[in-house]
Amino acid sequence: MNQKRILLTGASGCIGHYLSETLIQDTNHELYLLVRNPKKLQVNTQARPGIHVLQVDMADINQLADLLKTIDIAVLTATAWGGENTYDINVNKTLELINLLDVEKCEQVIYFSTASVLGRNNQPLPEAGELGTDYISSKYDCLQKINQLAIASKVTTIYPTLVLGGDAKKPYSHLTTGIPEVTKYINIIRFLQADGSFHFIHGKDIATVVRYLIENPDTTKNLNKLVLGQNPLTANQAIEAVCAYLGKKIYFRIPLSLSLANLIIAIFRIQMAAWDRFCMNYRHFTYNHFINPSSFGLPNYCATMEDVLKISGVESDS
Repeated sequence: MNQKRILLTGASGCIGHYLSETLIQDTNHELYLLVRNPKKLQVNTQARPGIHVLQVDMADINQLADLLKTIDIAVLTATAWGGENTYDINVNKTLELINLLDVEKCEQVIYFSTASVLGRNNQPLPEAGELGTDYISSKYDCLQKINQLAIASKVTTIYPTLVLGGDAKKPYSHLTTGIPEVTKYINIIRFLQADGSFHFIHGKDIATVVRYLIENPDTTKNLNKLVLGQNPLTANQAIEAVCAYLGKKIYFRIPLSLSLANLIIAIFRIQMAAWDRFCMNYRHFTYNHFINPSSFGLPNYCATMEDVLKISGVESDS
């Protein structure tokens, strides 16, 4: 494949680190890694020629107007997770960046959203826009606006499910930092039965898919909306897998019903945000169509709960 000029925003984030690593190590493309703080970027940017680290805040993206006109592929992972500038970064500045790309020159835009904005039918979920946190509602709004851009036909939107990842040289995802907590309370959790299901995806598997899309651009012609996740797991399957890994027996299970949860919330006067309440009622965050490296005949790095625990450094009983 010919050498391309690739822009990666959010390069110092959890997913950004995995993407930077694979694009540096496994491709020869000219890379422009956009970061706010270069000290947070823990990949070897001297590994080969053609790697440029750009210290620019998304708020000042117009500083890169000239460069953006020359970009062949833009991979947009930069996001604000909350706070007063969330909408500005996640919607206004993201759209400004995309509009600064040359519609003729740019071949591909890979934009990172979140699976939380989709319903089970892989269509936008109105509640995400109405009730979502600042982060989720801004992602929902950006989605509506991207579809109206001149370059829309070249945009592939990536919807990661629950993201795992992080190690000594990469920031940990929110989910990964919580795994040791779950194992700590497994003696209680193992006796509970919960109604819910989900997918997860590891940062390394996300990077594998994105590299494949970059190297096989024709793939995205029929796949401009990609939910990234491993096979769905029910909450009970996840608990059983953790117990098997840790050598904990399950003697009985107490069903945690929605009415019981609502009763506990009422008795203890627990304050719940509208989005949290919606998620509790919705429960099954699974999707009709989802992909991972195996969808393209590539090996998965983290496909099972056993893999999750092993990679997260939890010691097995065996």
